[in-house]
Amino acid sequence: MKVLIVLGSPNSDNGELGATALDRLNSCLKIFNPKEYCILCTGGFGAHFNSTSNPHASYAMNYLMNNGVSEKSFLEFALSANTVEDAVFSKKILENHNLLSAVVITSDYHLERVKLIFDEILALFAIEYIGVKHDISDFEREKLIEHEKKAINGILNKGLYY
Repeated sequence: MKVLIVLGSPNSDNGELGATALDRLNSCLKIFNPKEYCILCTGGFGAHFNSTSNPHASYAMNYLMNNGVSEKSFLEFALSANTVEDAVFSKKILENHNLLSAVVITSDYHLERVKLIFDEILALFAIEYIGVKHDISDFEREKLIEHEKKAINGILNKGLYY
């Protein structure tokens, strides 16, 4: 069995999922088959993405369940606050369940950094990646790409700490 790891992204102060989260979750729904996959939702708390009293992953799971996924298809949450924690916490969950392969679902602009992080932290696992495209302006996309470039350069220059 493979694990679909859906990386978290911001939700509103009342728990409404943002467009990025919805795009990632809808990508998960498109490929999900309960005979082939289980699902691991990431995202705990953080001022930059979730300031509610419930973890982001719970909103993601509820969305997927409201769209037909059974509760038994989910692994426990990776209550992460950033991409490195997504990988570290996901690794522990995969190890606890003796699972060796996963498909990581993120955004297309985030994919290069996710691969850099997950390929190191989950080096002994078979990992595939899906980079979801979002309907955003060119200006917004460029801002996101610029942020990713800075984060990647930080990893390349300072190393990955986990």
